[in-house]
Amino acid sequence: MRVLLTGATGLIGRELGQRLAARGDTLVCLVRDMQSARRRLPFPAVCHAWEHMREVPAAALEGVDAVVHLAGEPVADARWSAGKKALIRDSRVLGTRHLVRAVLAHGAGVKAFVQGSASGFFGERGDERLTAASTQGVGFLPDVVEAWEAELLPLRQRRPDVRVPVVRTGIVLAREGGALAEMLPLFRVSAAGRLGSGRQWMSWIHVDDIVRLFLHALDSQATGVLEGVAPQPARNREFTASLCRALGVFENLAAPPLAVQALFGERAAIVLGSTRLEPAATLASGFEFRFATLDAALDDLLRPLRGGVWERRWEQWLPHTPQALWPFFCDAHNLEEITPPFLGFQVLGSSTPEIGAGTLIDYKLKLNGVPLAWRTRIDVWDPPRRFVDLQASGPYALWHHTHDFEPLGGGTVMRDTVRYRLPAGWLGSVAGGRLVGSWVERIFDYRARRIDERFGT
Repeated sequence: MRVLLTGATGLIGRELGQRLAARGDTLVCLVRDMQSARRRLPFPAVCHAWEHMREVPAAALEGVDAVVHLAGEPVADARWSAGKKALIRDSRVLGTRHLVRAVLAHGAGVKAFVQGSASGFFGERGDERLTAASTQGVGFLPDVVEAWEAELLPLRQRRPDVRVPVVRTGIVLAREGGALAEMLPLFRVSAAGRLGSGRQWMSWIHVDDIVRLFLHALDSQATGVLEGVAPQPARNREFTASLCRALGVFENLAAPPLAVQALFGERAAIVLGSTRLEPAATLASGFEFRFATLDAALDDLLRPLRGGVWERRWEQWLPHTPQALWPFFCDAHNLEEITPPFLGFQVLGSSTPEIGAGTLIDYKLKLNGVPLAWRTRIDVWDPPRRFVDLQASGPYALWHHTHDFEPLGGGTVMRDTVRYRLPAGWLGSVAGGRLVGSWVERIFDYRARRIDERFGT
């Protein structure tokens, strides 16, 4: 199947694209920045430049069997100025309008149009139990979602042969993005608690389940609105307690509503509002959840972060086999080429002529101008699929770096997973967590650019 995907570099889009590619589908992606997308997409795709104010290129619809539309300006990443609100609305309404027009004009082969939407449709509803059949709420977000979904009407009227399921997604829980990732820095150092009274309902879903739900909407005969939320919504106080248990940390004092409103402005409605949405239509369509309870979802996501461990993952797809890539990455001196100059990184030597399990490699580098010595031990060596290096001595209490080379679509998804712990325990996390996190991001952003220059297309 040939699938046109928007929002491909987002939290859901990256995971969904990988799963579609892994099962043999061909991806066509509409992206704003072609160069950035090439580094950020962890799957092979034909990309076309597009943004919501423009018509969709006709060539993007050639041979397309289905569309999954996920694009839209983030809602919760900044205060809602007039300009931000206009962008939130226009990116969804105008973007969907242009995509629908393109399908009507050029997408004769399209049989399914899966529309990503939001549980913001329901707005503040207190303890009311909601489903896909419930009425629209009141406020900015309900109005945006209503106008957004209304853009699908011409497609339904003029192409009744096209299935148009709509997934109204709730709070997506993931380590690598979304609301949970925003919460973690404060919660992991016991510096956060419930929001306001804590009585407000949170309709959440594990990232694995929301990706599977979009696949279900694409493959099944589902139509109409599906609720992208787990079967058991939780009050904020229950969510907070479960999150602290999963991390093994203490819950702090509640954040007063006035403080939340002062910090977030109008978008405080997102975190203080109450939406008790249940997946009646989703379950009736035959979908089965893997993570039906909050404790199970948070335990799965946060277990690797217990004990003060931080984790970051980077993925990029390269048009070469693992066998072709392996020789470059198994030569320690090549690390100098893909490490940013500000680190002053230099390989000093290794304990064995050929790298393998047990090899010790010595480096020197600088952090904020301070010279440091670092020794790494190769803990796992499984050519050409994986190797793991573990800090034997150096600046971290733990540094565990897994390099995976996964065949996909005639090329390779190169995946770097770094787990690290700062020295001085809780104090180290409080004092240096964000700073070190920014260093790590800079290092791997640079690494991705250099790898793309050498091996990309």
